[in-house]
Amino acid sequence: MDEQAKEYLLKIPLWTKRKNTLEQVKDFLGELGNPENGMAVIHVAGTNGKGSVCADLTAVFKEAGYQVGTFLSPHLEDVRERILIGGDMAEEAIFQESFQQVLAVVRKMMGQGYCHPSFFEFLFLMAMVIFSWKKVDYAVLETGLGGRLDTTNVISCPRACVITSISLDHTKYLGGTIREIAAEKAGIIKPGVPVIFDDGVLEASQVIVSRAKEVNAPVYPVREGDGKAGEWGCFEAPYQVQNAALAEKVFQVLSIPGITEDVCRRGFEKVYWPGRMEEAAPELWLDGAHNPGGIRAFAQAVKEQLRREKRQIHLLFAAVADKDYEEMIRLLCGLLPVERVTVVQLADERGMGAEALAEQFLAAGCRQVEAYKTIHQALWAARGNQSEKDRLYVVGSLYLIGEIKGILHGQEGGNPKC
Repeated sequence: MDEQAKEYLLKIPLWTKRKNTLEQVKDFLGELGNPENGMAVIHVAGTNGKGSVCADLTAVFKEAGYQVGTFLSPHLEDVRERILIGGDMAEEAIFQESFQQVLAVVRKMMGQGYCHPSFFEFLFLMAMVIFSWKKVDYAVLETGLGGRLDTTNVISCPRACVITSISLDHTKYLGGTIREIAAEKAGIIKPGVPVIFDDGVLEASQVIVSRAKEVNAPVYPVREGDGKAGEWGCFEAPYQVQNAALAEKVFQVLSIPGITEDVCRRGFEKVYWPGRMEEAAPELWLDGAHNPGGIRAFAQAVKEQLRREKRQIHLLFAAVADKDYEEMIRLLCGLLPVERVTVVQLADERGMGAEALAEQFLAAGCRQVEAYKTIHQALWAARGNQSEKDRLYVVGSLYLIGEIKGILHGQEGGNPKC
């Protein structure tokens, strides 16, 4: 990909002073020739698990021989990770070409008084253009923040709406209660469009069902233990099994030709979703859990691993200041037998100070805590302290996961904007 294009994209402010409304995003799409028209979309929202469900859906569509486009966030190392064709990053040439086409439209419309699209909006427009050019059979779209006002919600008639597990996160923007957050996520529900949702939290389920009834949308709750994914043994973590059950239910509801139970199984066996209970190196596991709900799911997965083989747990942890890092730390120390913790401040301006994080871990009962100024230092120190009986888990922030993967790949790492 042209480095000037990449630099341009990454310099677009994460939160613009004047975000485009959904109607304005539709105007941009109109100027681009409405590439989204006629696209068969699976729209995915939720607090945790959105990306995993999208990866599961993508893998099964690919296994069945369909051309599938996937729009995801965040990226870990390369911005092209956000726009996939057949599960692979969009080719550099087509990514560059779509960038230039969208940029030309943006400049034209800014001259008419429109504001510059946000980072997320710009990439969404690019994704729609690329999916149109590639003539995808299905487009899997992950919301960014929320649902009701999310850029992806310009899609007026998806084939299915999927809502994953809901917990407290982004409370500054989405509300301070489960019901308020669920209402924002349920904003993607469309009249008559089937809603497949995680039925694990009663308050959230009530909001989703109520909204679906208002617009006459059929609902399909998915509970723990539903589906065949758990029996097939395709996934490392229990939360991955639950996410796969949501994807499996989508295919059952839509009855897509050629997608059978066996195709689902083979697709799930080939799923790769980096940074989610990923063994990136021997005894080095990466998990992008970055809110209390995610940490609970991560702890459950670690406990399941420890049940199969005993290891001493070391953590490498970082967090951004606007997350509930205190609760995350309390849960990690309360749910897991943590032996040692290494903390580090993220290079991102929102990164929480390492010393402050260390104090939180000490207060939560962890006795061996070390703080480092850079992720390079923290990683090599944590790896250097490992014995054959130890397992290092990196957790707390997708920014951290992206940087670690970059270091392991011999580069500086990405900048995974949300």
